[in-house]
Amino acid sequence: MSTNAERLQSGGRTLSTRLVMAGAFVGALAILTLSMVFSWPVAGGKQSPADLAAENLAAAFEAPSGSCLNWKPDGSDMKPVGCDQPHLFEVTGDVDISAEYNASAPSPTEEAWREIAKQKCTTGAASYLGGKLDPFGKYSVGALKPSDEQWRDGDRKLRCGLQRAAPSGNTLVATTGSAKNQDQSDVYDPGTCLALVNKNVGDPIRCDDEHAYEITAVVDLAQIFKDATPDEAQQQAAMLEQCTKLTNDYSGGLDLASKKLLLTWDTRKPESWEAGSHHAVCKVGAPLPDNTGLAPITGSIKSAGPAGQTSAPSTPSSAASPPPSSGG
Repeated sequence: MSTNAERLQSGGRTLSTRLVMAGAFVGALAILTLSMVFSWPVAGGKQSPADLAAENLAAAFEAPSGSCLNWKPDGSDMKPVGCDQPHLFEVTGDVDISAEYNASAPSPTEEAWREIAKQKCTTGAASYLGGKLDPFGKYSVGALKPSDEQWRDGDRKLRCGLQRAAPSGNTLVATTGSAKNQDQSDVYDPGTCLALVNKNVGDPIRCDDEHAYEITAVVDLAQIFKDATPDEAQQQAAMLEQCTKLTNDYSGGLDLASKKLLLTWDTRKPESWEAGSHHAVCKVGAPLPDNTGLAPITGSIKSAGPAGQTSAPSTPSSAASPPPSSGG
């Protein structure tokens, strides 16, 4: 694939539809094109920023399976980086679709591209991960596709890979370490707050801003259930015990009920457990009285204690309760 590329996004949260094409997304932007025309560096001279960017981009598109790629928020400066560094895309392989689309075939529609990538990249991504891709996990299948100009020039290669999308699906979250060595649980570190969007959960945000949830702990359920896959009831009981203790430690003993906050948590579906996803988060939020969603919370509960500064909504809730539904 040459040094220009288009990247598109698709929503959805199941294995058949959880396909987010690699890229940096701005607002509701669905397609982002790297349309700069680069020229190759002149030997013996000092490289200009454009020359260096072209060289990095060319190296990115030639990077073998197992390579990791990163780029700036505006989509520029795509380049290979060590997988031990923060990155947005991990290459799992190339797919050539020239057998299905000859030199005279028109470029597929955006919806067709999503279907092509889903069909061509998902199996390879699962194989790359040792045959286990969590359909509800943090990794989604992505692809880099030829631009229209490249398509007209005969480029029929997709670069398949793995990436992590934020809850909104509109942005990508950098990961560190190869996906091959990661627990695929879709969890965030304690201290992370998730935005409130239309009474529901959005992307990571500063805890000083209005948010839906604050992550208070991550529980490794494999340390509790070592011999068999736990059912939902077993996980609920374990998370109630663990989250109550860990959240109390995290908050410095804050009385959640006094702040009209609710302790809740995720659990793992059997498909996720079999794929090796064994971590689940404890989190604090404030459900609306009519159970139509979540109310805004401002400020962190961390070390708030009896004199905490967290601003919670004036909505009643209990101090600890099982979550309304299980997580991935």
